[in-house]
Amino acid sequence: MPERTDIPLTFGQRVRRARERAGLTRPVLAGLVSRSADWVKSIENGQIGMPRLPMLLRLAEVLGVDDVAELTGEERIASSTYGKTAHADLPMVKRVLNTYRLTPRAEEPEPLDNLSARVRSAWRLWHRADDDRSGGHRSRIAQLLPDLLADTRHAVKTYEGAHRRRALVVQAQTYHLAQLYLSFQPAPDLVVLTGDRAMTAAQDADSPKAIAAAAWYMNHVYRDAGEAAEARVELAEDAASLLRTDESPEDLARWGLLQLAAALSFAKIGRSGTAWRYWDRADDAARRLGDGYAHPWLIFGRGVVDAYALTMHNDLARSVQALDAASSLDLSGVPSATRRSYHLIEAARAHGMQGESVAAVHLLTKAWQESPETIQYNLHARAALPQLVKSAPPTVREDARHLAVEIGVPV
Repeated sequence: MPERTDIPLTFGQRVRRARERAGLTRPVLAGLVSRSADWVKSIENGQIGMPRLPMLLRLAEVLGVDDVAELTGEERIASSTYGKTAHADLPMVKRVLNTYRLTPRAEEPEPLDNLSARVRSAWRLWHRADDDRSGGHRSRIAQLLPDLLADTRHAVKTYEGAHRRRALVVQAQTYHLAQLYLSFQPAPDLVVLTGDRAMTAAQDADSPKAIAAAAWYMNHVYRDAGEAAEARVELAEDAASLLRTDESPEDLARWGLLQLAAALSFAKIGRSGTAWRYWDRADDAARRLGDGYAHPWLIFGRGVVDAYALTMHNDLARSVQALDAASSLDLSGVPSATRRSYHLIEAARAHGMQGESVAAVHLLTKAWQESPETIQYNLHARAALPQLVKSAPPTVREDARHLAVEIGVPV
């Protein structure tokens, strides 16, 4: 029986055709795009859908494909789907970060206890569930950032000695909030800027705890910028070495968080054994801290360590293990709506890799219920929903369409 030629090729089949035409093996292609051979296999077998636009362009470059449409076929690529969406308050936050006050303020700086309390309150607002009254967590933080940034800058300029070092620690935390607000928006330069300013403030404060937190957030900057995993891990290890894990639960939590940063970095490039060795260290730190522990704003604890194991399985393209991790996911110990929403999206990603569209739509809907602004700015969710609208079973197709409309993804 002759082979039919009128059936359009899938994205994965087109990638495989281009790879074989280029004479590349899966491991070689994987190395060229900083992924694992299992990831390439999952792409070609259709277990993973079309990646985000930067990786799509990288694949085309490595495969020698001049027109990306040769890989995408008839699948439409909308910049609003695969790109980053902008929050309504982004221009205001940009203006604040790019404005320098050259003349000193006349008034005395705010007492450090008050300033610290305001920043702690801002972190609670970031992690709190979104609601109709106060909006989403990004919206809440955007309204607070201008005054917090101005007041912490004034405190750092005015105070001296130990008081100045304490003000610098508070300033670093404020820049972490700014970086989180900016993440997954079209402002990569400002994400780098806030990460660097936080690290500078932490170093000027001579605070190992602050440096460790800054290293965790700089790892996110490095991963998004495509920096080598070794550079990210070196930063995490250097910062971790400053901590006294036997003397302070605070130090142990931040040390564990940095082990998790290294684990995620190695999982991203397919180095499974090394990734899990670092995860084991984070797991040990969480065990020593106890099941009821969660850092008040970094949220490190038992629940987060287990949840990030799912992300690692996803990044390593281990679909069976990812599905097992998703099925046993327990977020009751994660006291952050934004984190719970993110990990639910990761669970949806695991089910999507196995073609389980009903479960994927259900989990994305749960993520939206937890924190609408988290899923609205999540690039995986924005890329997955148009595919689910087209291919999910009729029982959940309208749910996928409704969710896409809610977060502003064209379908």
